[in-house]
Amino acid sequence: MSKQQRGKKHRTPQKRVARPSVPRPRRTTPALPGSMDLTALMLERAKPDQIVELVLPYLWVALSDGRVPANICVDACMTLRNAYGQLGVRAELLPVTVAIRKKNGAETLYGSLTPSWTGTEWNGHCALVLPDSERFVDPTVEQFAEVRKIGMGPVVSKVAMSTREDGSLVEPGAQVVLQRGDLVLTYTVAGPEVLASIVEHPEAIAHAEGHRRTGMNTASLTLAALRAEGVRDRAMQAPHQRLHALLEAVGDAPYESDEAQDVRFCLPDQSGRERWLRLDEIPLPPSTPAAWPR
Repeated sequence: MSKQQRGKKHRTPQKRVARPSVPRPRRTTPALPGSMDLTALMLERAKPDQIVELVLPYLWVALSDGRVPANICVDACMTLRNAYGQLGVRAELLPVTVAIRKKNGAETLYGSLTPSWTGTEWNGHCALVLPDSERFVDPTVEQFAEVRKIGMGPVVSKVAMSTREDGSLVEPGAQVVLQRGDLVLTYTVAGPEVLASIVEHPEAIAHAEGHRRTGMNTASLTLAALRAEGVRDRAMQAPHQRLHALLEAVGDAPYESDEAQDVRFCLPDQSGRERWLRLDEIPLPPSTPAAWPR
């Protein structure tokens, strides 16, 4: 066995959790550290073309408030895929491995290019790709202890990507190399068959509605943050027509969580009657693009 092989370790399986809201603490798994300060920083500094892409994953982690188990990358990505889509941003799951190299050269490999399910556990790692803005998002990167120590939050990075003729978004085997503090993160993209093994699995299908609801709630809270003074003007310059329509529609309407923990805005419905509406119930102009996924 080579020195390089001896230095590589594989992470524990992904725990699958279905939830329409933030779950109860689970003591057997470290929790993702949330930070509203980092979210506020994204809101303050993000440029119009990056504001949604940056704010949404940071807010999702911050809302977890240390209660979301760290190793739930599939659930996180499926939730955020729906959240991005509600605001007009196309996002797709991207199964990957990630090799984390320390300053001293020691390297640990997480995930697998040929992951599999064991019951409700998936042995792999998953991120998101935003094809239209060419961004790579890893919302649960801080499940890895060495990255968590740096405290910079989720990975959201602009990368060069190519679309293949077979419909896959990124060439299998392609690598995304990022610097985080003293660490070098090297992501390697798995093949389309791995993606199919996730989205076509009974676990993913069974919890699709939960991911959609949680994503919609996350998008609703993101929308509320984006309409704040000093932020809204930049959000209205973002290249997302659906986001513009939603910002115009909600204005400064109040919002709250109902008994089912769905976030609702107090707005006129299609008949003009004022009601508490979920994001997908808000009347929008006919020309507004549909939410992703379509």
